Amino acid sequence: MNQAALVQKPAESGQATTYKILFIIALCHLLNDSLQSVVPAMFPIIGKTLGLSFTQLGMIAFALNMVSSVMQPAVGLMTDKKPMPYALPAGLACSMAGILGLAFAPNFAFIILSVIFIGIGSAIFHPEGSRVAYLAAGPRRGLAQSIYQVGGNSGQALAPLITALILVPFGQKGAALFAAVAGIAVALLMYIARWYTEKLSATRKAEVKKIGNNAAKKGLQTGVLPALALILLLIFARSWYISGITNFYAFFAINEYSFTIKQSQFLLFAFLVSGAAGTFFGGPLADRFGKKNVISASMLFAVPFSAIIPFLPSAAALVCLILNGFILMTSFSVTVVYAQELVPGKIGLMSGLTVGLAFGMGAIGSVGLGYFADLAGLKQMIIGVGFLPLLGISALLLPSDKKLEQWQV
Repeated sequence: MNQAALVQKPAESGQATTYKILFIIALCHLLNDSLQSVVPAMFPIIGKTLGLSFTQLGMIAFALNMVSSVMQPAVGLMTDKKPMPYALPAGLACSMAGILGLAFAPNFAFIILSVIFIGIGSAIFHPEGSRVAYLAAGPRRGLAQSIYQVGGNSGQALAPLITALILVPFGQKGAALFAAVAGIAVALLMYIARWYTEKLSATRKAEVKKIGNNAAKKGLQTGVLPALALILLLIFARSWYISGITNFYAFFAINEYSFTIKQSQFLLFAFLVSGAAGTFFGGPLADRFGKKNVISASMLFAVPFSAIIPFLPSAAALVCLILNGFILMTSFSVTVVYAQELVPGKIGLMSGLTVGLAFGMGAIGSVGLGYFADLAGLKQMIIGVGFLPLLGISALLLPSDKKLEQWQV
């Protein structure tokens, strides 16, 4: 049996899609990313109470996302060789400790330490969570990845509501309530870990090992590395734009529209919820129209909306934020699947690299954009990031889906 057949076997051998596991791991993804969302949600609160600058807020986001992004590919590579089902609940337990530390942090340094713990938990969760989605996919791998990823993006979308409904009335200590969220996630992931362990039968382990050995012998096809580089460039553009909106648009709305902190959060909520919807529809659209086409259209069709948002009144900006969030995020799960099919047999590594890099680029973007806002002004920074999706034109250079299939044979 050749490498391609082995790679496709879990998804195409007639095995049914395990929707129960997909929905549970998606819910856990939501809970995990809602814990991460507490950090940027707290920016207006701790920025005021601790007197932090935009640069310091950017450094907090940097600490959270960079730890996660650096560790994710390493965790993915390690678990490609030896899957670790019970790393999932262990990672969420680490995030729980970070959330409790964040709630009672007395200063900037302690906040940095706390978010590092949250970042470590996230780095452990994401590659193994993606592998669970892959194992449960059956014949519907694209849909499975969309279900899994929409859970995470829905969790991120909760950040504005967390601010408006919990952190504004309860302040920094309100973050402690999310320790209960982490506890629920740990319990659910113990169930997932047991299912995952059963799934990793001796036959499955042998197949995974054989896939890895065949891939190592065959090596990468010519053109794979340039294609991967293009995917990473697109992730860079998307992540910097999203970082600019999620971390700093609330301040822009407060300054430009005289919104309260609570009002500004509902603009972000609309953007992030529409992004979660776009994430869900991206996978099925890619199955029908092709991964390359969806990635290209997602980036380029977002440009008019992202460029005009800073110049609009609040009502029109809300409409454009909703449309832009949906369009831009249709490519999120598709880029993960595209990268996984570029390098068959390295599910964890490619998931960790693509999703982890998204966090990492967002981390660097948080610091860079925060510094630019301090230096040139917040409005100028928001205007500048609106043109980042233009880099999506490079998606036209990606190999076609047909070429991708040929490389897997």
